[in-house]
Amino acid sequence: MIPTPYLLFLGDAPDPLAAKVAQGIRDWSPDVAVGQLRLPGCQADMGLPDMSLEEGLAAGAKTLVVGVANRGGVISDLWLDVLADALEQGYNLASGLHTLLRDQPLLANTAARTGRQLYDVRIPSTAFPIADGRKRTGKRCLAVGTDCSIGKMYTAMAMDREMQSRGLKSTMRATGQTGILVTGAGIPLDAVIADFMAGAVEWLTPDNDPDHWDHIEGQGSLFHISYSGVTMALIHGGQPDALILCHEPTRTHMRGLPDYGLPSLETLRDTALPLARVANPDCQVAGISVNTRALTPEAAQTCVEEIEARMGLPTADPVRHGAGRLVDALLSL
Repeated sequence: MIPTPYLLFLGDAPDPLAAKVAQGIRDWSPDVAVGQLRLPGCQADMGLPDMSLEEGLAAGAKTLVVGVANRGGVISDLWLDVLADALEQGYNLASGLHTLLRDQPLLANTAARTGRQLYDVRIPSTAFPIADGRKRTGKRCLAVGTDCSIGKMYTAMAMDREMQSRGLKSTMRATGQTGILVTGAGIPLDAVIADFMAGAVEWLTPDNDPDHWDHIEGQGSLFHISYSGVTMALIHGGQPDALILCHEPTRTHMRGLPDYGLPSLETLRDTALPLARVANPDCQVAGISVNTRALTPEAAQTCVEEIEARMGLPTADPVRHGAGRLVDALLSL
């Protein structure tokens, strides 16, 4: 386990979505985040106290967590001196980027000399099998989105928390670095060799009680040219009994792809469901999760009501409105 509390490093993130790792930790494990460290020009703000490394240590922080999730998952040269200074001052470092902390000579040498630990969350720790498609006991729900960074993890987290609060059998199954840092378990699916991705999802969601639900964190989007492969692995390896469609209504184009527009919810439904039924013929679309963070409360309510009327499925923003209706929809399948 990575030592807590955390000081969240936002670096020079150009917008809040670029710091979605920090955002996820702040929203779902606020008790472990003592503050944020931002470099000049950072355009992200978690609403936490801005702290220096010294102030973070005084507040009890034990690990500096790289809270940035940039395109390609790279460690910026601008960050290296700050990360090395953190090790010198007594911090451990944790990162979910594809570029590994341990592969940076400055950081590896400083950690070895100071006795600090480097935690690269995106390194698979298990030799995963190739998927075999065997039907497993228990139930599984997968969030699929019209785009990346759209609320799939938040949807799974909120539904799991709602079921736990009702005393129902439920487990959040993290598949990305933020979910792993929040829950302390999971698989970094986009760092698994392609042939083993679906098998890794099977491994993550094993046989369980007939009334137990696994809430599988979604990744990527079937319609995102860069990241569609990881979504397919979740759909087939997860063998979901239920899909939750996720959407952000103010997006004008795919994240990082300005020449690609978002599909409609109808297109997402009509594409994802047949693919899911390859692995589980009984899969159904249970409901729709709408990320209304950019809308006023009134506009959010209007948006949710319009989508529900159009799609004929229970619809909610699970953060703003709660996940109760989406959980009810699962239980009614």
